[in-house]
Amino acid sequence: MQFEKDYWYHVYNRGNNRQKIFYGPENYLFFLKKIRTQLLPYTYIVTYCLMPNHFHFLLKIKDTKMDVMASKQHPLAKKLGVVLGSYAQAINKQENRTGSLFQARTKSKNLSKGDRNYALTCFHYIHQNPVAANLVKNIEDWEFSSYRDYAGLRNGSLPAKGIGYKAFSIKDENHFIEQSRKILKPELIKKIF
Repeated sequence: MQFEKDYWYHVYNRGNNRQKIFYGPENYLFFLKKIRTQLLPYTYIVTYCLMPNHFHFLLKIKDTKMDVMASKQHPLAKKLGVVLGSYAQAINKQENRTGSLFQARTKSKNLSKGDRNYALTCFHYIHQNPVAANLVKNIEDWEFSSYRDYAGLRNGSLPAKGIGYKAFSIKDENHFIEQSRKILKPELIKKIF
């Protein structure tokens, strides 16, 4: 995976054969803790959503002042591999299973090369995902996304809300809630994958 400073990326993956990757609340929290410790030095996590069998992140890459050209790969790609590998080991032990937990390749779509609406679409798509999957009736009912932080229902520190509010011209929590309920255009959704 290639990442460039100040660019927006939609990063996502799902369970191998679409199987579950999160079995209980403690798994979601363990995964988020790993994300926080491994990825935050390299990227802003603007939006996230963890679903039973997949995850989505909208990232904005930080200036890490390192020689990326020497390795030809941004360290974020390696750290993401560390997160997924160590999480898979923990789940395999917990569930007494073996083999690959995630699909072979985590996807990373650069949303900065194209219409500005791609990142905005991704921002709202990620939050709407649990409703679209019929996991909850209301967006705010899904605990494992950054929606509650943006809506002021939780004071989490993982999502970079200031970046999200500024980039997408969100005035306040009420404006965010109103915007997040709008229907997304299918042709724009296709562009974020």
